[in-house]
Amino acid sequence: MEGKEEDVKLGANKFTERQPLGTAAQTDKDYKDLPPAPLFEPGELKSWSFYRAGIAEFMATFLFLYITILTVMGVKKSPTMCASVGIQGIAWAFGGMIFALVYCTAGISGGHINPAVTFGLLLARKLSLTRAIFYIIMQCLGAICGAGVVKGFEGSQSYEVLGGGANVVNSGYTKGDGLGAEIVGTFVLVYTVFSATDAKRNVRDSHVPILAPLPIGFAVFLVHLATIPITGTGINPARSLGAAIIFNREHAWDDMWIFWVGPFIGAALAAMYQQIVIRAIPFKSRA
Repeated sequence: MEGKEEDVKLGANKFTERQPLGTAAQTDKDYKDLPPAPLFEPGELKSWSFYRAGIAEFMATFLFLYITILTVMGVKKSPTMCASVGIQGIAWAFGGMIFALVYCTAGISGGHINPAVTFGLLLARKLSLTRAIFYIIMQCLGAICGAGVVKGFEGSQSYEVLGGGANVVNSGYTKGDGLGAEIVGTFVLVYTVFSATDAKRNVRDSHVPILAPLPIGFAVFLVHLATIPITGTGINPARSLGAAIIFNREHAWDDMWIFWVGPFIGAALAAMYQQIVIRAIPFKSRA
């Protein structure tokens, strides 16, 4: 009981995510880099903040899939693109939901809503391996549930005819094209996440006010505009997995590796670029 009371007194934030996406660049004028997160923090598993962060990631990814896959279904169901919101509307749905959900969950879990983002922040030592694995599991479960609810609304037959919002490499493009699109698209997203949440920005660009979820959501919007014709735009392994599991057709599984390997490579490249080029951390350590 004593441990539980302490956790409550601390506002259930004893083991918080080390760089919430929506808040890191908006604190004091001077900045200080936090120490790297350990691979394993045993105390996290006893803290309510750890589990509520996972629940927040589940709920955010659930809502993300629910709104976006419904939007995709609506466009597919229309006789012509002009009779619906079209590709631009789909891109706005994905980008707008990321903006809203990152804004809502940043203070609880960091607002990742994407295993690739979680992986990139893990490589940058912004959270522990324990928390990263927990987030990815909850994100995938949320995505499956979100896509499942959409199938319940649309009905099995209609859902399957309309493609279930599953990501596949479209005709006219090779698997290499799809993989490259996913790598570059995820690089853009994760690079934007790092830039928007960089504590140094508050000093370096103090004259430029920033709300971190806005550029992150806008990056998602732009990437979707560019790559929907190629892969339907994954850049989020949980989104691709959730839609594929509920759709459950062979051609959706044929390309599934692209929507995991591509985003993870893109996230790793973004983390490397941020650490070596933007922050020059290895060179500072030598100095």
